[in-house]
Amino acid sequence: MYPNPQDVLPLPPRPNLEQYKKLAKELVRASQSTHREAIHSWASLWVKNLARLKDRSTTRKTADDPRIHAFAEFAQRKLSKTHSLTDAQWVIARAQGFSSWPKLAKHIAALTSAASEIAQFEAASEAIVAGDASRLRRLLADNPGLVRARSSREHRAALLHYISANGVESYRQRTPKNAVEIARILLKAGAEVDAEAEVYDGRSTTLSLVATSVHPHRAGVQNELIELLLDHGARIELPQGRGDPMVNSCLANGRPEAARFLGNHSARLDLTGAAGIGRLDAVQLFFQENGDLKPGATKQQLAQGFAYACGYGHNEVVEFLLERGVDLSAGTNMGQTGLHWAVMGGHLEIVKLLLARRAPLEVKNGFGGTVLGQALWSLVNDPRPDHPAIIEALIAAGAKVDPKWHTGVSRVDGFLRAAELAQVGQR
Repeated sequence: MYPNPQDVLPLPPRPNLEQYKKLAKELVRASQSTHREAIHSWASLWVKNLARLKDRSTTRKTADDPRIHAFAEFAQRKLSKTHSLTDAQWVIARAQGFSSWPKLAKHIAALTSAASEIAQFEAASEAIVAGDASRLRRLLADNPGLVRARSSREHRAALLHYISANGVESYRQRTPKNAVEIARILLKAGAEVDAEAEVYDGRSTTLSLVATSVHPHRAGVQNELIELLLDHGARIELPQGRGDPMVNSCLANGRPEAARFLGNHSARLDLTGAAGIGRLDAVQLFFQENGDLKPGATKQQLAQGFAYACGYGHNEVVEFLLERGVDLSAGTNMGQTGLHWAVMGGHLEIVKLLLARRAPLEVKNGFGGTVLGQALWSLVNDPRPDHPAIIEALIAAGAKVDPKWHTGVSRVDGFLRAAELAQVGQR
């Protein structure tokens, strides 16, 4: 349901219920307007006002903020026929992360008293993401039960979940440098290490959120946080049937370092995970002597593992799987072939290896991009040192060039122009 719990809009510093009632009435009037853009204009004004009131929390302040468009579309769908005040209140509550207007109203009312558990929870969550250890200790000393309390927002996160900077409201997705100290404070105070938050299908423990989050990685504390949680008894895997192995989730979210750390700490490895973290010894265990897969290993795991091995630069695993006849045209759930993944990761040697095996060049991924198109996008948006050489290799292998392609990198654009002229001459 819209919105994702982590994409909600922040409350203003001092929310007022009467002001929210006024907002809901204004939204109803906008829905009744004959002006096509009335709801969008209302949404734009609201988001800009929140940005002005809570500048650090809401950094996107222009009319191009995608949340404006998403909220306006959501409100339009809900109100286009009813123009109901009740529906307008519900739409606003949902945009703020609450499942109903009464729950939003209760939250706002509770914030008027600093002694309320909701107000204390909000203060503690702010202390966590700010790395304010002293304030967090004071709050937990004043209210020991706070450590097991839950957010009144839809995700129902506990305080410990906030150290992951993942799944909770986006404006609180920050990892302080002392995140490990903060986590220790919470665990020492009695935080439930395996408590689950109602995000990502309601199966998210703090460990799973930490391991798949970019923010602890960027802060340089991801593996230390993982180790701390494991030391306090966090389970690496959910019960069987409740999701993929955690290693695979890390790989899918671009966190190979966390995946390797978990893989080296007894996390479950299927063929996908073993290939994705470069464990050739583990990969070999999934194959029979004749090169066939053993029972329990699937072609889907093979295709996904091969893609990860290509994307994360595990040459030996790639070579091993190629020798066992992996399908070079097989795609992952986003349609990315192994060559797409190798291009994204900037792994020139793997690209050359795949091109030598005649990996298909014109297969399109889930975004409509060929391998060369993916390489150009990666060069502009996530450049790696070998991307120019990769692009040159793809063109030399016969990748088709679109005349509209332009990167702004003179060397690469020179390749593209020369290839375009050569392709025109061959017609």
